[in-house]
Amino acid sequence: MSDIDVVVIGAGAAGLAAAKGLAAAGRSVTVFEAMNRIGGRAWTETETFGFPFDRGCAWLHAADRNPFYAEASAAGLRLFHHDMSLDHLYYGRSKAQAEAMAAMARADAALAAALARPGPSSGDVLSELLPDNLAADAAATFGGPMDFAMDPDEISAADFASAADLDPNYFTYDGFGSIVARWGADVAVELATPVREIRWGGPGVDVVTDRGVVRAGKVVVTVSTGVLAHAGLRFSPDLPEGYDEAFDDLPMGLLTKIPLVVEGERFGKQPFDDLLIERRSRHDIYFLCFPFDLDLMVGFVGGDFAWEIECAGEEAAIDFATERLARTFGADARKAVKKGAMTNWGGERWTRGAYAAARPGRAAARKTLSVPVADRIYFAGEALAGPLMQTCGGARLSGEKVARDVLGIAA
Repeated sequence: MSDIDVVVIGAGAAGLAAAKGLAAAGRSVTVFEAMNRIGGRAWTETETFGFPFDRGCAWLHAADRNPFYAEASAAGLRLFHHDMSLDHLYYGRSKAQAEAMAAMARADAALAAALARPGPSSGDVLSELLPDNLAADAAATFGGPMDFAMDPDEISAADFASAADLDPNYFTYDGFGSIVARWGADVAVELATPVREIRWGGPGVDVVTDRGVVRAGKVVVTVSTGVLAHAGLRFSPDLPEGYDEAFDDLPMGLLTKIPLVVEGERFGKQPFDDLLIERRSRHDIYFLCFPFDLDLMVGFVGGDFAWEIECAGEEAAIDFATERLARTFGADARKAVKKGAMTNWGGERWTRGAYAAARPGRAAARKTLSVPVADRIYFAGEALAGPLMQTCGGARLSGEKVARDVLGIAA
């Protein structure tokens, strides 16, 4: 048992930022991380394909507000501005022509206008703001499962509307996860050390790990709402009921990547083209085509279908993505696919999903968690990143803010 000023739980962008801010102010800090690496959902690896691949977050969103962008630029990393507009749309096997693309753009604009009106009549359900037609379905797919990681009937319209426009967006060849790992390398972290319990009935907190108990004045919790909702971290005594409700009201959505190595065929697509294939039963897939001219098409599925496909496993996911290409571009696509993979954030016990989105009628949950418990338990992370929710840059800014809160520094 030892006595320190602050324990930080989680060494993702939020936890690392909080630790850096507190240490810079002269506070004693211990960081515990359940995984065997830092970065959390920012993770670049090279083993699968022989070049950097982001298993987690990849886009440097909101570059004009994202502190990681300035650091990536200063380091001379290879960056590409990606406008995120949809370049190619297919309804099943049929390519959408100019009028169909324009109809989708109109549907997207109509949704934005509906979200901007006060007091939506939808009862705060995003899907109820959408008409029943193909163009609206495509717009909802791009903005719902592929962006918010949930299906439109599970998304709070108010929460969706409060998210910032994330342009300008950049992609880096070196991998976003590698940027986070480099930035956080100077933080001392106890890896492979999950925190099991926070006891806060006394004047401070006792943080219980498999390696022992650490006593601190305060604790910063940056684990995902998925872990918190599934009792992956116990509090003794129990937190006020409103906090438990907030964990449940901010469930983790899921966005699953299915990258495919595609050789000898580009299907008429250019590097960084955005391709959406709309299918029945929400079995839709988006591809980021050939980033940095690599022989790689990165497929994405989101929402309920992502949970379904992760349950089916990597081989089934690769088969699905390959078949979507074959049915869209012809049987020769099967021969062009040489290798594939699947991310599995839904099966990662220390995240239990990709990022948090509020249930309909529950957007206030983010505000609930922004208030510390008894001036000793603070929460931070992508779920508490304000308009930059669901982004790694937003998570870092959240960690920096909570460090100031702990220190009593006004914004």
